[in-house]
Amino acid sequence: MFQSPGMAAFKQQKVEDIYDIGEELGSGQFAIVKKCREKSSGVEYAAKFIKKRQSRASRRGVRREEIEREVNILQQILHGNIIKLHDVYENKTDVVLILELVSGGELFDFLAQKESLSEEEATRFIKQILDGVNYLHSKKIAHFDLKPENIMLLDKNIPIPHIKLIDFGLAHKIEDGVEFKNIFGTPEFVAPEIVNYEPLGLAADMWSIGVITYILLSGASPFLGDTKQETLANITAVNYEFDEEFFSHTSELAKDFIRKLLVKDTRKRLTIQEALAHPWITPVDKRQAMVRRESVVNLENFKKQYARRRWKLSYSIVSLCNHLSRSLMRKVRLMQEDSSVSTLQNAHRLTLKLDLLLGHEPTKSKKQEKCFGLGPALAVLHCSSRSLVLKFSFVPELARAQPPHLFQTLSLCYSSESQSEPQALP
Repeated sequence: MFQSPGMAAFKQQKVEDIYDIGEELGSGQFAIVKKCREKSSGVEYAAKFIKKRQSRASRRGVRREEIEREVNILQQILHGNIIKLHDVYENKTDVVLILELVSGGELFDFLAQKESLSEEEATRFIKQILDGVNYLHSKKIAHFDLKPENIMLLDKNIPIPHIKLIDFGLAHKIEDGVEFKNIFGTPEFVAPEIVNYEPLGLAADMWSIGVITYILLSGASPFLGDTKQETLANITAVNYEFDEEFFSHTSELAKDFIRKLLVKDTRKRLTIQEALAHPWITPVDKRQAMVRRESVVNLENFKKQYARRRWKLSYSIVSLCNHLSRSLMRKVRLMQEDSSVSTLQNAHRLTLKLDLLLGHEPTKSKKQEKCFGLGPALAVLHCSSRSLVLKFSFVPELARAQPPHLFQTLSLCYSSESQSEPQALP
């Protein structure tokens, strides 16, 4: 074990000596999550490889103190609705968190497959989210990144799956008398006090729960604009409404729950205890219970908006890679005019730049195929001595909620035998 004053204790032995590392489950800017199996017990876990920042001047990787904060918070947590930390390892480049394996996928993925959903069923999921947040807030821990992507299911093959809150990379312990300010989180879900750079506390999570509930019931997003700036302006102005098109079958109880969460003044916003006691979550009489049973979630619009949401996320990656590819291909052709630079070297340079863009370690094999997955989009970069091929595939297995016309493949290809612009291939 390695430990110095003020630093968390991480095991310094090779994680591969203790665990068999398997398939990739997901990735972020500076982290990759892979399935793993403990050799001694055979128990499966998720290994989160977090890339460490190597120098203060570098912007690549996560600072050691930020990783320590995440680990320290996870070590304090033991609750059925929150992911569990099993162990921590460290090498020269990464800190590896061994986490409980949560294999049921995202809650919103699960809901997009359902044929119908009553508000009563919806509150069973919201109640689990509230229970997890209640535990965190009882320990003065704010998550600060509550959003659909961080609400997972332990197992989706049961009627009401068990929810797990994940990703504590932005979580902070809120200390009495200590002012904490920061601008972080996902714009669509952040509270006004984050946008305005005001002191932050546990109330920021409650705002996010209001946004998540609004989306779950209707498919629409209350503050999402065409640009990030428009979204943030809508948040600070608390500019939202219950459009009849989306909320015609939503109960007044549910709307009241959302209204009391989407309050700009943090002192007037529902606390976690008040949210749990709200009659939409905990009915006080038979009439309120019946209202929940008879009111239905707008699943038709939820599925439509969810598919669009996934498509937008994927399209942004494709557009970014298209732009990068065009600029890099021009450079490749210029370099190839210099006989001292081979196409293979150019392939490695293109791979390196795409790796850096997408937050992966550079690879050095002479013939390689790199895959980057996000939502329904799967970007595949194939490099050989004769050609560079960048493909974007919309895969049905990754896009269960996608309309059929999105199942297509776009390939951008530059061959060493051609000096033409990259072409879209069928």
